[in-house]
Amino acid sequence: MTIEQRTVGDVVVIDLNGKLVLGEGTGLLKDKVQSLVFQGNKQVLLNLGGVSYMDSAGLGELVATHTNVTRQGGQIKVANLTKRVTDLLTISKVLTVFDAYDSEAEAIGAFATV
Repeated sequence: MTIEQRTVGDVVVIDLNGKLVLGEGTGLLKDKVQSLVFQGNKQVLLNLGGVSYMDSAGLGELVATHTNVTRQGGQIKVANLTKRVTDLLTISKVLTVFDAYDSEAEAIGAFATV
């Protein structure tokens, strides 16, 4: 799993690539988001377009990440979900927790309207 961070306006975009699984992938995501929230970033977009596989630990980390950001008064959204990830999030009902968008631009625009 690799994670890249970039900023678009007031939104921090986190590009995830690879497998979001127990161990390194979930730990990297947790550390990155905690660091961003600690630095005062309140608008976070997870770009999941590069996630090829996710296990139950990955699902759990997504939920924990959502909880962490919202408890600090922030917002988190997801974008560019692959069919495999969309199916997994739908079946597990995790998709109901997130605001999900088909494109990054659409998600960033949704932050501006809040």
